Amino acid sequence: MALSRLLSSKSKVSAPPAQAPKDTRVYAVGDIHGCLEQLLALQEAIQEDAAASEAKRKVVVYLGDYLDRGPDCRGVIRQLIEQPLAGFESVHLMGNHEQFLLDFLRKSEVMRIWLLNGGDETLRSFGVNPFVGGAEGLQAALREALTKAELKFLRGLRMSHGEGDYHFVHAGVRPGVPIDQQDPHDLLWIRDEFLGSKEDFGKVVVHGHSPRKAPEERANRIGVDTGAVYGGQLTAVALEADQRHFLQV
Repeated sequence: MALSRLLSSKSKVSAPPAQAPKDTRVYAVGDIHGCLEQLLALQEAIQEDAAASEAKRKVVVYLGDYLDRGPDCRGVIRQLIEQPLAGFESVHLMGNHEQFLLDFLRKSEVMRIWLLNGGDETLRSFGVNPFVGGAEGLQAALREALTKAELKFLRGLRMSHGEGDYHFVHAGVRPGVPIDQQDPHDLLWIRDEFLGSKEDFGKVVVHGHSPRKAPEERANRIGVDTGAVYGGQLTAVALEADQRHFLQV
């Protein structure tokens, strides 16, 4: 699988450029959606890219949406649980699609909207036929299929993460609300109000959730969902000191 590198020598802000923590390189990975082959290729690319850095601390932040729509949702979860990148700190954020699964385990009425948003592919990957058994039957089958480690992973996903001048979330933040007082629903779902805002959020927000053909760089945000599950590339942004570049597979 081909790797492309998109270089960006400086942050595009008029104020002093955003800084990653000292002696640290941070990678943020966009929405995976069951695309295990691309995840494996991107993880390999991250390891190769990080080898060129002298930073002592290396961090990879996965921005959520590991599940739904794609061909191997369970494989993605198992890879993240069982094969963390050696020498890296790993941070796993919650996406709205992981929240769909957790909500379905508690409320059968979520089934219809989850299936309409790609939940059928997640169920299949766990060995559950999405069209047999009705909502309660599917709940029971999914509970039975999930291992303790998988359920612990999903329940333990974080809503946000900070590194230096960067703040990592799945979808974005609501303008006008302090970054440490955001509603979890907005962190998972917000789009237009965030994407169109020129507000200084106090940190540069690194996010996924809203697919684009190429990574988006704005003064106040960096978007790295490039639609891997829709035939696009899987993208990561690398942040070190005041520099940034992108890796894509």
